[in-house]
Amino acid sequence: MDSADSMTDSHGISSKASGPSSGASALSKDAQAFAIEAARTAVDRHCTDVRVFDVRGRSQVCDYVVVASGTSDRQVRSVANEIEGIGDANGLHRFRTNADPASTWIIVDFVDVVVHVFEPSRRGYYDLDELWSDAPEVEFAREPTS
Repeated sequence: MDSADSMTDSHGISSKASGPSSGASALSKDAQAFAIEAARTAVDRHCTDVRVFDVRGRSQVCDYVVVASGTSDRQVRSVANEIEGIGDANGLHRFRTNADPASTWIIVDFVDVVVHVFEPSRRGYYDLDELWSDAPEVEFAREPTS
């Protein structure tokens, strides 16, 4: 990887770029599958009010937005880290991660999928649910097992 393929986020963490030049944007089906897996992981880790928005044609930044609420800064960090790991394991490396100083809101940007994990009060303040209210929601519940 040459220097044009790496980025450093606001925390000084270097990461592999996976922007449109790497072909990631052509993988819409894979992006949707990853967004669903990220949402399921958030639910499995006891996040609440988890939603997946299909913002294709509405956003110039990404195709899917995942929004979840955690109950503490520790849970917010833990869930964001686990979702990063799932991305890495599936070849969808994060482009960047940003967090506020208290870790009440963490954004993990995978280019085609952007994951927001909030504490509830912070989520209410920024109200991304209202911002994307015109976008269709993606169903992500697992099929019941018998």
